[in-house]
Amino acid sequence: MHGPPLIGWLLVALCAATGTYCLLQTRGEPPGPGRRVARAEALMGWGMAAMAVPSAVLDPRPWGPPAFAAVFGVAAVRAVGHHHLHHSIGALAMAYMAFAMMTGRPGAPGGHGHDASMAAGGDMASNATAGGIPVLTGALLAYFAVYAVRSGLRLLPMTDGTVTAAGAGAPYVGWSRRPELRHACRLTMAIGMFVMLLTL
Repeated sequence: MHGPPLIGWLLVALCAATGTYCLLQTRGEPPGPGRRVARAEALMGWGMAAMAVPSAVLDPRPWGPPAFAAVFGVAAVRAVGHHHLHHSIGALAMAYMAFAMMTGRPGAPGGHGHDASMAAGGDMASNATAGGIPVLTGALLAYFAVYAVRSGLRLLPMTDGTVTAAGAGAPYVGWSRRPELRHACRLTMAIGMFVMLLTL
């Protein structure tokens, strides 16, 4: 990922925390669709965290990008089979960034690492073609931007009196199954994906 290592480490922390929460969430979910969704989101969170590690610390090439592409390619197929379009798009985006890492020119890995020219203050636009297809990257950026806004709107407090009154008598929901935490995790991953695509 082009840009300061600090951005990479922030993404690592956020995505790893999100993946951990989703993994813990599987313990509170009964076997079925809910648990499959939690597992898919945990895989996405940890995969994003691994991909965002600055290459100065861990350069995954040559084995890393093919492994990412294979894992998330399988995850995309499984998501389609379970009718989870968003998870399929997310997994395909991860596989796409992995392919961009493989095709990027040496010293400027697509989707990963810190280019020396950026460290020297070079223009990010000059490295925009290091990996990835601009049209496809733009489409994915638009998708995750809209998804992030949508997830953020779901976090807005509901002030309607009827909803509040109905929620007052609702049964207690454990922290691992609280809907606002789920939306917060999805918002975090959407923003993380947007940033990773933006710096591809």
